[in-house]
Parts: sequence; C-alpha cells; structure tokens
Amino acid sequence: MKRIVPIVLAVALFMENMDSTVIATSLATIAEDIGTSPIALKLALTSYYVSLAIFIPISGRMADRFGAKAIFQCAILVFMLGSLACALASSLEGFVAARFLQGMGGAMMTPVGRLLLVRAAPRSELVSAMAWFSIPAMIGPLVGPPVGGAISTYADWRWIFVINLPIGLIGIVLAQRYLPYVEKVKGVTFDWRGFALSGLACAGLVFGLSVVSLPALPPVTGVSMALVGALFTWLYVSHARRRERPLLDVTLFSIPTLRAAVIGGGLFRLGAGAVPFLFPLMLQLGFGYTAFQSGLITCVSIGGAMTMKVFAKPILKRFGFRATLVGTAIIGGAFMGAIGFYRPDTPVALLLVLLLIGGFFRSLVFTSINTIAFADVTPARTGDATAILAAFQQVAIAAGVAVAGAILEGGLALTGGEIPTLATFSVAFFIVGGLTMASALAFWRLSPDDGAEIAGRRAPAE
Repeated sequence: MKRIVPIVLAVALFMENMDSTVIATSLATIAEDIGTSPIALKLALTSYYVSLAIFIPISGRMADRFGAKAIFQCAILVFMLGSLACALASSLEGFVAARFLQGMGGAMMTPVGRLLLVRAAPRSELVSAMAWFSIPAMIGPLVGPPVGGAISTYADWRWIFVINLPIGLIGIVLAQRYLPYVEKVKGVTFDWRGFALSGLACAGLVFGLSVVSLPALPPVTGVSMALVGALFTWLYVSHARRRERPLLDVTLFSIPTLRAAVIGGGLFRLGAGAVPFLFPLMLQLGFGYTAFQSGLITCVSIGGAMTMKVFAKPILKRFGFRATLVGTAIIGGAFMGAIGFYRPDTPVALLLVLLLIGGFFRSLVFTSINTIAFADVTPARTGDATAILAAFQQVAIAAGVAVAGAILEGGLALTGGEIPTLATFSVAFFIVGGLTMASALAFWRLSPDDGAEIAGRRAPAE
C-alpha cells in the first residue's frame, strides 16, 4: 500500500487529536473568557464525544451509499464549519453547540478513513498500515498542548480553532488528489429507527454521567438522564435483534476478538479519556503552571506514543496480541495512576519519564486494539465492525471525562473549597489508573493464537 494514502487519511486524525488536546490545555482560559468554570466547560468536551457517538454508527452506511471519498471530504468541511463556530462562540451554550457540530464532522472523518484502510490493506500489512495511519495523527497531540497553551497565554484562544481552516482545506485537496475511488454499494438501506434509538441511548448515558458532576444542576438530573440512556440502550438491542441488518449489528459481539477490543478497549479508553482533562487542570490549578507550561509538559507523552509505532509490529510478532494487550494494559494503567503521586517538590524529570513511558504503552494498546478488532471479521462486515468499535470508543472517552469531573466535584463537596486539592487530583488519577488496568481482564479472555496471522506469527492461509 502506498504510504501516502494512510498519511492523507491521517489529516482527519491530526485535526481531531490536536483539537482535543488544545481544548484540554486551555480549559481554564476559555472558561474565564466566556464566563463559566473549567469544570462546567467539560460539557463542551463531552458534547463533542456524544456527537461522535450519535453519528458514527451511520458513517459506514453513508460511505457505502454516497462513496467513502466524498463522505470523507464532506466530513472535513463540516468539521471546519464547527471550528469556525467555536472561534465565534461567546457563551457556554454556544461553545457546546459548536463542539457538537464539530463532532458531526469528526464522526464521519476517522471511521470512514479507518474503513478505507482496512478494506485496502492486506491482512499481513494491517499492523503497519494502522501505524502509518496513526503516526501523522500523533503530530496533532504533540503540537496541540504547546500551541494551545502558547495561544491561550500570549494571544486570543479563538485562534486555536481558526488554524483548523487551512489544515482542513489541505486535507480536502489531498484527499481529492490521492485517495482511491471506492465504488458505491448498491441497495444500501438506512435503519432510521435504530439510528434514533442508538442516538438517544448514547446521548442519555454520556450526558447523564456528565451532568451528575455539574454544579449548576442537582445530581438527580444526571442520574435520571443516565437511566433514560440505559432504557434506550435496551430498546435498541431489542430492535437490533429483530432487524435483518441493524445500524449496529449486535451479533458481531459473538466474535471474541472484536468483543475483547470493544470491552477491553472501552475500559482502557475510559482512563485515557480522563487524563487529558485531569492533567492540565492539575498543573494549572494545583501547581500554578501557565497554559503554555502545562502544554509543554503534556505533549511529552506523545513522544513515547510516536516511538512505539516503530516497535508495534515486532512486539506483536514476538509476543502475540493477548500477551501484549494484557501486559501493556497493566503497565499503561500503572503509569497513569502514578501521576497521582506527583507533588510540587517532585523533580520534573521524573514526571516527564512517567509521561514518556506511559505514552509508549498506551499507544501500543490503541494500535493493537484497532488491529485485533478486525482479525476475524469478514470483509463484508468490516463497515459495521468499524462503526461499533468507533462508537464504543467515543462513549468510553466521554465517560472518562465525566468520571474525572465527578471525582473532582466530589472532592470539592467534601472539602468545601472552590478549587480541587492535590489530594483530590491524586485520587482521580488512582481511580482512572485502576479502571485502565482492569481492561487486562477482557484481554485475558483472548486465545494466545488470536490475530496470529495479522501479527505475522503465522503465514496467511492459502
């Protein structure tokens, strides 16, 4: 496979990942400017993830009906419009709505890009293809924290979103020139009832978890919304079992490798989704760092993640998916929880080492999950598998942000203060680190031979 194809597709990941890290670093600055609190502003992070979870399930059908290349380009355009709306927002409500619009574009960009890659790459090259797909995208988180911190500290934070416009234009032009044309699929049908039920389920669950920790609303509101989300989840599962081709095909969970990738990956991403929210806030509110300083420190973990991409295929070939995922989940979660021990008198070099090594192992888990998920999925069902994997990943990340916010709000309620204490941040890191390590239980259920062909441990079947 030509490397230019995954690199062009990674433009979408670049914008998405840069935006998420930029906003996490700049939460305090943005919140002060639009007249809200950093904890309340996490609703903007959550609304983006909810939008992804709502619209990702339909991305595969849209790509089949209208063409993957066209949908990819339109998705970048919608993301650009959402970025412009973020730059123009002057209130919490406006900012949340703009982030939701961005999520609509992001819901089509990354899953459709991954779908193109899975269908185009030979099984023996899928690990390498995923690595090339991810490496350019790592540049976004690498430059996001320092760029966002510098803009928030020395300029107007609104420029954070304006820079997406030229990046998006470049992505559209490169996609038109280099991405291969994929034939439209005839006879595509849309499960609109399933789309409505899955959307209400995701929105209820994720918003419910988020509202529980918002100081402006009573906790019962969040609990009620989460219960409504659970109800619509049950209704969707009942609907999917009766329909011949539902929007999210729940029968795919009978595939052990995909099930482990979804469940184990969901637990791991719950912790990984909480860290970008917790860490910059701890540095700024607990240690007095500027947004620029916290951004420079935060980006170190991406260096470890980019380094891992070179070693992903050799590691998987040597140890296999099961051993690699179990070991890296435990190590990655441990390093995540270890951040909670950091104090003002701790050498900064030690923190940088924690971030660097932790980023290495977290990235190895992500690459392994995104590859093993398709090990036993037939080509005809890769679109549905991509949608399920992407939807659950985004819900897990949103839940991580919600859990982190709830822990901080609980600490405020116990201490009676207005700013979370370092002890509260420590507890938050210990909890999310433990949840991340728990993902190893799901990976342990894999067979030692699962994904052997993709990992290069067994020759492809003739």
